[in-house]
Amino acid sequence: MLELKPERFDLRDYNEQRVTISGRSMIADRSGALYWPSEDALIIADMHLEKSSHFARKGQMLPPYDTRATLMALAEAIDKFEAENIIALGDSFHDIEGPSRMQPEDREILSLLQEDRDWCWITGNHDAILPETLRGHVVNELSVGGLKLRHEPAAGPATHELAGHLHPAAKISLYGHALRRPCFAGNGRRMVLPAFGAFTGGLNVLDKAFQPIFGNDGFNVCMMGHEGLYPVATRLLRED
Repeated sequence: MLELKPERFDLRDYNEQRVTISGRSMIADRSGALYWPSEDALIIADMHLEKSSHFARKGQMLPPYDTRATLMALAEAIDKFEAENIIALGDSFHDIEGPSRMQPEDREILSLLQEDRDWCWITGNHDAILPETLRGHVVNELSVGGLKLRHEPAAGPATHELAGHLHPAAKISLYGHALRRPCFAGNGRRMVLPAFGAFTGGLNVLDKAFQPIFGNDGFNVCMMGHEGLYPVATRLLRED
């Protein structure tokens, strides 16, 4: 990947990166999920399930596979870490009617993923209301192990926070080649997770929307590639 791979001896090492958030050790995974070992919690953000069916109702046809693809990716991440606690950081559905539009097969997949697991849905701006028929706990935000887990990052220099909402993406350019991919963005005190959904776009981490979150203190980026997850020096980042 444009010579960004660290010098490691095993390609499997590229699948994840160890990160620390306010002293809590976690694992950022190439899937876009974040695993918190001490809490046995898998954390994901912005799945936007049923995005394609939302646009289909407006006459804009997209491939109708986003929900299935996203759920299968989530199943792989759950199996990898054998997590018993799942926390979704909001915008899990593209709109509040998304759960009712799910195909029966997709509902069954979601039900199987939730079986014997403690599942928490944090509401977002797209899915501020979730039906009672959706298994799991529904909350506006969550406090776990001294961290605040919420959908939208708090404005200003907050710490002890995990959030989503902004769909962070990084763009780099090396040797005449440009690459733009989703990424984890954090500064050791807080982190914004990439969007986990199959059809979700990304906002460049150099966009002014990130300035209130990280300010002038700098931040770190772990960029998702086809072969793994890579820490990227911020000096290599480029605007869109």
